[in-house]
Amino acid sequence: MTSPHLKAVIFDIGGVVCRSPLIAIADYEREHGIPNNYINCAITARGSSGAWQQFERGEMRLFPFYEHFGRELSDTTVNNPAYAKYCQRRGTGKPHALCPAQSPLPESLHIDGRELFGRMMRESGEFDARVVEAIRRIRAAGKWRVIALTNNFSKSDAEIIGDAPPAAFTGVRAELAFLGWQDGATPPRLRALFDDFCDSSTLGMRRKPEAGIYLLACARSGIAPREAVFLDDLGMNLKAAQALGMETIHVPIGGAAGALEKLGAKLGIDLVHGHGENGEGSGSGARGAPATAAATPSKL
Repeated sequence: MTSPHLKAVIFDIGGVVCRSPLIAIADYEREHGIPNNYINCAITARGSSGAWQQFERGEMRLFPFYEHFGRELSDTTVNNPAYAKYCQRRGTGKPHALCPAQSPLPESLHIDGRELFGRMMRESGEFDARVVEAIRRIRAAGKWRVIALTNNFSKSDAEIIGDAPPAAFTGVRAELAFLGWQDGATPPRLRALFDDFCDSSTLGMRRKPEAGIYLLACARSGIAPREAVFLDDLGMNLKAAQALGMETIHVPIGGAAGALEKLGAKLGIDLVHGHGENGEGSGSGARGAPATAAATPSKL
């Protein structure tokens, strides 16, 4: 059923337009024998004061972030209880893939914040060609504003690195290449897909799922929340949008085609067929690397 009242389509970036950094987290957990979704729980356990959250608001430079991020993720005194509560909410009386009942809690951890963050950023630097093509079709129709709304780290290179990098620092270019940020944390070709690009670090405000950033994204385009449909890969972000009156579409990892079918139905245009040999398409890396399918990791 179409939604003729819609005036804008709002896209999350990581996990929707680009591959999800959660894939890299899941791989890291498997390689290091860390329980499924433990790292995601550790990130969210810190609330708004965590290193990840501060970095996304542009309040912390890169190298201090690496240090604080790794230290927080390695703190089992905080993270074990948070993970135990998560498992309890999931219902661990019945083992399942996301939180097996028999997963032992780690006695100690040493998570390298730089290594993990680098893997996450390189993973999420690849575009999903299906979503990119859908965005182009929506904009070509000329009926809807197309907006990006993302928790991001897109300050300038100099601001990200800061004034006092460690002694082992080999240079701005080398560090940005390590992160897959040769063209910056938000490449110009990514920004060019949208009529407006709203990211938490440059806006300097609270991140999704805080209501303020959704309302600002709407205000910048002169629309009411009820006039927008929002696509995201995380349930908590979708719930916040729904509470404001937005229509929402969940984009699970590997489920872009289904999400685009739902979006096309709301807009009354075909966003799937005619792209690729079978409508699925193949990913096109933001920096030329191929985007391939991956196992679905746990969600925040």
